[in-house]
Amino acid sequence: MNDSLKTLLIVAFLVVIVWNLGAGLYYMLVDKGTTKRTVNALTKRIALSVALILLVALSIYMGWITPHGVGG
Repeated sequence: MNDSLKTLLIVAFLVVIVWNLGAGLYYMLVDKGTTKRTVNALTKRIALSVALILLVALSIYMGWITPHGVGG
């Protein structure tokens, strides 16, 4: 897999995670606790965060990506 494609995949995950975090904030302010949209948005954010961590850990284990230090 191309390095730029790997980076794009991780960045896409992060953008969707931040999007769901913003959606949770928006629903919290707009709905005033009358719906479960806030909980659903934050649950999706947590699930995506866990999936991203597992994907990165699997990628390191399989040798698809290699961790490096700052500036490496």
